[in-house]
Amino acid sequence: MLINNIIATGFKHMDKPYLFNARPFQTETFDCSSFIQYIFFVHGISLPRCSRQQYLFGTRVRQDDIRRGDLLFFTTKKRKRLTGLQKIGHVAIYLGNGKMLHTFRPVRRVSVSKLDSKWEKKYQGARRIID
Repeated sequence: MLINNIIATGFKHMDKPYLFNARPFQTETFDCSSFIQYIFFVHGISLPRCSRQQYLFGTRVRQDDIRRGDLLFFTTKKRKRLTGLQKIGHVAIYLGNGKMLHTFRPVRRVSVSKLDSKWEKKYQGARRIID
C-alpha cells in the first residue's frame, strides 16, 4: 500500500535534525513541511513546500475520521492569534493508534509523538492526500 511506503520513507529519516526553513528535496535536515513534502515526493506525489499550502491539498477529513497517512495540521505559539489559513504553522502525518510522525522545534529531530491533549489544543484540521 502506497501510504505504508510513504510512512516507511519517513521512518528512514528518524532522528534527522530539525532546521526551520530547511531546503526542500534534501535529507540532511528537515522542517515539518519539507519533511512531509519529501516523503510524498519520493513516491511521486508533489506537495507544496509550506504547511499552509499543503493544507489546501487533498480532501478535508473530520477529526473523528482520521486514518493512517492523513496529514494533521496545527497552530503554533507564533500563529495562534491569527485567523484562517494563516493560523496553520505545523504539519505531521498520522500513523494510527494516536501517534504521528513529524519534526518540530522543541524536539529538534524527526520523531513520533502521541496525539495528546497538548497537540489536540493546537489541532486545526486534517487532509487526506491518498484515498
